[in-house]
Amino acid sequence: MALAVLVLAACGEEAPAPQQRVDLGEPRPAAPEVMAVSPDTSEATWSVDEDGQSIEFGNLGEGPLLTLACRLGGEEPQMAVIRHAAARPGLSALFPVIGNGMRSRFMVDAVLEENEWRWEGVLPADDPQLDVFTGTRALTATLPGRGMLEIRGSRIPGEFVTWCRAGGETVAVEAEEGEDAE
Repeated sequence: MALAVLVLAACGEEAPAPQQRVDLGEPRPAAPEVMAVSPDTSEATWSVDEDGQSIEFGNLGEGPLLTLACRLGGEEPQMAVIRHAAARPGLSALFPVIGNGMRSRFMVDAVLEENEWRWEGVLPADDPQLDVFTGTRALTATLPGRGMLEIRGSRIPGEFVTWCRAGGETVAVEAEEGEDAE
């Protein structure tokens, strides 16, 4: 019987655990997560910028969606791959471009240029990843959360990359055997 009394006493109510309160301050609205819809690029084309140092892909009368810029000021030419899409300071992303029989992944950072937060990656002009632009087939370029660009095949990006790799010099085309050189 004594054992039963001890067991019943042990089953009694325990003292409530002390509660802690944490002040979280004023509630803030969550940052909106923007999931961009892929832009319509069915009418988009490549064009050479006024300064001749970059080419832009976009719809006529609208801002560019993608820019390739050649930077010739240093010892070796560099190429900037710029995706014009909303970016937040301090972020980085992988920007895959697929086409012409290859896949390239460009590391891009959020940069503030020309009053626009955009995604930009800079690499040496002779970097093999840029070969994705040198063919004439269609490309897809996807920035996570900012949609996919469908880019029709064109010779313009390839010619531009070749021009930049040559340091901005025009490359002479040699006549093939049997052709008359004028």
